[in-house]
Formats: sequence, structure tokens, C-alpha cells
Amino acid sequence: MTTSQQPRAQWLGRWGFLLAATGSAVGLGNIWKFPYITGEFGGGAFVLVYLACIFAVGVPVMMTEIALGRRGRGSPVDAIRRVVKESGRGSAWSLVGWMAMLCGFMVLSFYVVVAGWSFSYVWKMLTGGLGGSSVDDMVAVFSANNQSPLNLGFWSTLVTVATMCIVGKGVQKGIEKSVGWMMPGLVLMLLLLIIYGAFSGGFGDAVTFLFAFDASSLSSAGMLAALGHAFFTLSLASGAILTYGSYLPKSASIGRTAIGVAIADTVVALMAGLAIFPAIFANGMDPGEGPGLIFMSLPLAFQSMPMGTLFGVLFFVMLSMAALTSSISMVEATLSWLCDNKGLSRPQAAWSAGIVLWLVSTLAMLSFNVGADWTIGGKNFFDWLDYLTSRFLMPLGGLGMVVLAGFVLKSETFREELALSPTLYAVWLFMVRYVSPLGIVVIFVDALGLYQVSFAAHWPWLLAILVAMVAAGELLSPRLSRAAAVR
Repeated sequence: MTTSQQPRAQWLGRWGFLLAATGSAVGLGNIWKFPYITGEFGGGAFVLVYLACIFAVGVPVMMTEIALGRRGRGSPVDAIRRVVKESGRGSAWSLVGWMAMLCGFMVLSFYVVVAGWSFSYVWKMLTGGLGGSSVDDMVAVFSANNQSPLNLGFWSTLVTVATMCIVGKGVQKGIEKSVGWMMPGLVLMLLLLIIYGAFSGGFGDAVTFLFAFDASSLSSAGMLAALGHAFFTLSLASGAILTYGSYLPKSASIGRTAIGVAIADTVVALMAGLAIFPAIFANGMDPGEGPGLIFMSLPLAFQSMPMGTLFGVLFFVMLSMAALTSSISMVEATLSWLCDNKGLSRPQAAWSAGIVLWLVSTLAMLSFNVGADWTIGGKNFFDWLDYLTSRFLMPLGGLGMVVLAGFVLKSETFREELALSPTLYAVWLFMVRYVSPLGIVVIFVDALGLYQVSFAAHWPWLLAILVAMVAAGELLSPRLSRAAAVR
């Protein structure tokens, strides 16, 4: 039984949600970061650890968000408020929803600037604006691109307008229709780039870099990287998945859908590695340059390869699609709240949010040029948006979600929504109550830089904390259940 009293748009099918959620997960960072850290930390060994972290932390939290969204049929704020009311809990828990919605909007405020780089490089590749004979030349092009507020502002504004045009058309005609061709198009372009890379001369080195099973390279830093990426890559605690879940039909399986998104996200990230690294290795470049790999080294590599301009254009179009599918997900929570609470139509909500987004993102854009020296505590506006969301709002929001699901809400809420067998439900509940919170706390502590986690040195303490959490949780949960029943 849903707690919402108003009809709500729904995906036309499970595939609509799967494509939209995968598009949200596959963003700019995932295109370059996951392939690189996979190779750096042991290839196949890292992938196995990453998949373990995905199923221990990422998938349980994603299932929780989807279930909350579908049960509450609203924005993160409204959905959580309705579900906690159904369980007889206080409305203060809706702060978790506010945190998620704010986080998504703040991330988008600086993400549209970064996405603007991808859009601008499509144009530069088409018009020959990426000419140069060295990485230093490419660095100069990248710096010039950012130092002009008119140029960088134009491209970030274009991303904002494109995002609002899509979401303004609604769930089915806007988001679902757009991701219905953008995600298959992205995969098709990756396949073309992989085929092209297979004949570049560096394909064997790329395969070895990504998939060689080297357990000796899997340090505690690699395990922490796997844990952190498993949480951040799925767009958790930013309002996107919860809001998308509110459009999911009742007949769709939440468990199978969440696992499908996690697998698709991982496969696309590995495909990106097979598309990018052959060109890098064929030209003797360093695969560990982060964002510089995409915007500096790779354009230079395309220049030296046959049909490089064509495939360079394909690459940056693909990158722009990945950016756009992520941006439309991050603003959807805000639009849903505006439509449900302020009585705005979809177009009105889209352009109202778009104006505010443009103003905030302009401040973020200026951090690369005229506002680079406008700092507080050594950080400019762009840096503060990144710092607050990745270090605080996302980990704390994720922790709030699992605490809600594991200890606060009635178990019937998730039994009905997840529709799992008793054994699988018990596994999910254990993960949400103990394993996922412990993983998120480790991510949170590391993000704040309070100490460097060494799993070899600290695993007994982590195990002891987990045992203590299980004992406290099992003692506490019956009391919480009785309290809810009394209400």
C-alpha cells in the first residue's frame, strides 16, 4: 500500500528506470576514474573487491532508496515524510530527505561546469581547436578554455538549458525518452571506440592494465578506493535514485533492478577503459593523469592516429551524453518537490530551478577565472561545493537512509516493497543495519582525512565495531518495534 494520495507519473517499464538510473551512475568521473583505479590497484583483483563492496554497501543502500521512493511516491522530502508517518515516527526524519535533495542540487551546480568542458571539446574537435604537438600545448588549450568566463559560461549555460529542456517535458516524454536513446548511443559509441582501439597497437597493454589479476597491488588504499567508489558511483544519497524510485511501477522487482544498475554501471566503466587506454598506451602516455587524461592527453593521442578526429568527436559526444544523463537525474528531486509542493507545472518547475541553478553554477564557473582568488579557508566556491557534498552531505545522507531502514521504520514497509524471500530479506536487513553503515562510516572518516585506513592494521577493530553494532542493534530493534506498535 502506498502512502501517497495523489497520482504520480511512472516509468513505462522497468527498462526506463534501469536506463535512467544507469545514466545517473555513469558520469564523467566514472569514465576516467574507475578504469584507472582498477589498473592501479590490481586489475581483476580490484574488480572483485569492488564488486564485493558494491553488493555489501552500494546495492543495499540503492534498494533502500528505491523502496523509500516507491513507498512514499514523492520527492526525497515528501517520500520520507510519508513513510516515517506511516511508521509512527517523527517528521524530523524528513531532514534526511532535505539533505539528499540539497546535495543533488549542489553537486549539479558545479557538475554543469565540468560537463561544459565535454561539450566545448566536441566543438573544439570539430573545428580543429585542439591543435598541438605536446601535452603542454593541450594544457594551454584547457587553461585558455577555463580562463574565459564568457567561453566557459556559455558551455555551462548550454548544459543547464539542455538539462531543463529534457526534464521540463516530464518523466516519460522527457527523461525516459531521452535516456532511451542516449544510453544505447553511449554504449554503441563505446563499442566503436573499443573496435578502433583494438587496431591501435595499445589494446593488449590496456587489457593487461585493466584485467591482470595482481593481488599484490591491492593495498589497503585500493580497498578503500573500491569501497568509496562503490558508494559514490551509484548516485546514492543525492536524491536522484530515491526520486527515480518514486516513478517505479509496483510490479517491478527492486532487487533485480538495483543489481542490474550496479552491473551495468561497472560494465560501462570497464568498456570506457577499453576505449580510452589503447590510445594512451599506443602513444606512450601515462594512464594515471585523472581529468587531464581526458582533456589533455587523449586529444593529443587522437591527433596522431588515423581517423583520429572522427573518433575524437565520437568520444567527446559520448562523454557529453554521460554528463547529460547524470545532470538530469540530479535536478529531478528538486523538480519533483516543486511540482508536488508549490503547484508548478513541469516546465515552470524546470525553468524556476534552472534560473537558480544558473546563478549558483555561474559562481562555480567564475572560480576558474575572475573568482579564482575569492577563497574562504583556502577554497574557492567550486571547491566548497565539492567539499561539502562529497565529504559531508553524501556520507551523512547515506547513513541516515540505512539507519531509517534498519532501525526506525516498520519492517513491513520494506518486506512489502522489496518482496524478497525470508532468507534474502534477512541478508538485506543485516547489510543495511550493520555492514553498510560501517562502510559509510569508514568512507566518512577517510573523506575527512582524520586518519589513513590500513585494513591490515585496523581490521580487528573494524570487526569488533561490527560485532558491537550487531549486538546493540539486536538489543535495540525490538524496543523500536514495540515503540512503533504503541504509536
